[in-house]
Amino acid sequence: MTPATTATPTKKAAADTKAAAPAIKYQGTVHELQKQLMNKYYADLTSIAEGGAGRSAQLLIAGNPVEVLRAFDMIPVFPEINALQLAVRKNSLPLIQKAEELGYSTDNCAYVKADIGMWENGGKTPFATIPKPDVLVCNYVGCNVYLNWFEHLAEKVGSPAVNIDIPFMRTKDGEPAEGDVEYVVAQLKELVTLLEKVTGTPFDEDKFVKIVERSSRVGELWSQIRDLTKKRPTPYDAYFDSVTMMAPLYCLRGTEEAVDFFEKALEEMTAKADRAEAAIPGGEKFRIVIEGPPPWPFLRVFRDMFSRWGAVAVASTYATVGGIWEFGFRHDPAHPFESVAKHMIEANLCNRSMLQRYDQIWRYATEWNADALVIHSVKSCRLFSAGQGDMREHFVHDRDLPTLLIESDLEDPRYFSQAQLRNRIDAFFEALEQRRITGGKAA
Repeated sequence: MTPATTATPTKKAAADTKAAAPAIKYQGTVHELQKQLMNKYYADLTSIAEGGAGRSAQLLIAGNPVEVLRAFDMIPVFPEINALQLAVRKNSLPLIQKAEELGYSTDNCAYVKADIGMWENGGKTPFATIPKPDVLVCNYVGCNVYLNWFEHLAEKVGSPAVNIDIPFMRTKDGEPAEGDVEYVVAQLKELVTLLEKVTGTPFDEDKFVKIVERSSRVGELWSQIRDLTKKRPTPYDAYFDSVTMMAPLYCLRGTEEAVDFFEKALEEMTAKADRAEAAIPGGEKFRIVIEGPPPWPFLRVFRDMFSRWGAVAVASTYATVGGIWEFGFRHDPAHPFESVAKHMIEANLCNRSMLQRYDQIWRYATEWNADALVIHSVKSCRLFSAGQGDMREHFVHDRDLPTLLIESDLEDPRYFSQAQLRNRIDAFFEALEQRRITGGKAA
């Protein structure tokens, strides 16, 4: 039931039975197929770790060149995804503490610490055994922590490592400079030479082109799915439900399985939109944009704090950390190396300036008809958190968009205060309801 508009946070806290979050069931083709695909993905990695055939490479989500690796039949392994899987299962804290015992600071990236702690545990997790990578590919995009992270991993696992230096987006028109593309393409071709040595397999350009073509198809399908949240009501939550689709988007991009998954996802989400089926039981009341990664150890609890108000994310910046396809970017099989390079430079959130991030959020707010912006600031992630206070001020005072800034962490459960977050969120949506009634300004 939606809280009464006259309730205060104190009164409402005393009447939680009237403000219970609607029961959300994760069902449907998309959810079940995602589980099957990711279970197989991790089973394949475990098989490699236990001496089976196959090769793996570790790389990072933001601006990744997964198509190049797949041309050598290497399975991409993303330490961020492993870390969030550990957090969702509430296994991250002992690993974080193990890394801190090695000398990592309490304010170092919690993803890094969970990953390092996992390797101290031999790569064993509740969902898979992560194999020693045949190569480490640090696709440096925006965050200098990546460099130190992969440097330490290379020392720990003894695998060859390469850094791909990605020029920061610095042009006013949002397009990478021609020299920047050539610079990254040259590094990608050096990576090809390294992979030929590591795998003992010559580079097959025709195979590479087909992989890039499948990535282009996946990008088109994902863009259409993202576009569906412009509808009212939105058929899925573009923050909490998008994570179900983001794993295949990154781990399987360039494969036939990824194309099949997103064709089915588009079909299911389009059918929901045609039926005007809301993303949450009880219906959509507030449309929000969310900035920043979620608190993985408390994902369901965090979602309930919004769904109890009928608040649904119609867009999120987190869903674009590995690629921004909804604004038109597509991989180009006619220019495979160049399009992979452009994806690494321009088509991901992490390589953008704060002003470009402002523009991205404002497009979401206006084109997706959002009522408010929620900024989830992550304590241990400077890449996302730096400047978010100024971001709030910009949208409140310059754009008159109601904006809530809250803080916890994406991996470390010690920084999540459920009562404090709930009070902040409740007070914000009460004010948002009052603004609707009075037509007041953002606060």
